[in-house]
Amino acid sequence: MTSVRIGVQLQPQHASYSQIRDAVLRAEEAGVDVIFNWDHFFPLSGEPDGLHYECWTMLAAWAEQTERVELGALVSCNSYRNPELLADMARTIDHISNGRLILGIGAGWFERDYAEYGYEFGTAGSRIADLGQALPRIKARWAKLNPAPTRDIPILIGGSGPRKTLRLVAEHADVWHSFGDAAALRERSELLAAHGEDVGRPSSAVERSIGVSVPPSEVADELLEAGATFFTVSTGGPDYDLELTKQWVAWRDERAGASA
Repeated sequence: MTSVRIGVQLQPQHASYSQIRDAVLRAEEAGVDVIFNWDHFFPLSGEPDGLHYECWTMLAAWAEQTERVELGALVSCNSYRNPELLADMARTIDHISNGRLILGIGAGWFERDYAEYGYEFGTAGSRIADLGQALPRIKARWAKLNPAPTRDIPILIGGSGPRKTLRLVAEHADVWHSFGDAAALRERSELLAAHGEDVGRPSSAVERSIGVSVPPSEVADELLEAGATFFTVSTGGPDYDLELTKQWVAWRDERAGASA
């Protein structure tokens, strides 16, 4: 039976850092496999100028705070950091965490971040092209760093653009993260497989990850059948309700127990 993973995205908004730190502890204790934040500078929902924290400094703190879970951004914005710097940041957190970092990355989309922090917004096409140029640079920098990363740091690419984003997934990603239902996942997976054939890399090399917002009893079987093996629940501050996440963890464990 195919093994599955459960993640939780703790949105770094509308909460004090002590509340976020507590949520990280509770999520690890609940048994999740991966804890994500996101890479933005302002809230994406609720009060637009509400409490919010930066992604990568937070990940470094989480690396010290946790013991077992993998960590990452869902996803880091390629536009906000030089690729070589991002590679070094990722390598450093990889060492702090003893090999538990996932480099989640995407092309970027939230225009307010760009405008207020002085980055060129460009177009969706130019941002995806920049991501395509950055990924080989990140990998090349990892090969030069001393010390080297503790492992081949997994790359997670978020997005489902059929021509450009999925091409980058086929070329570079270990994990592909998307949203939507089983039908959309199947359709995009077929496109990913075609890109994989073009670049000479089997699509089976890419784990399918998907965001979920309902109990596993409603969608888990059809998403599994469509190829997803990594399921992530998102929750926000200040309360960071983990009840839905725990349902997915319980489903994972029940499924594993049934196959033992």
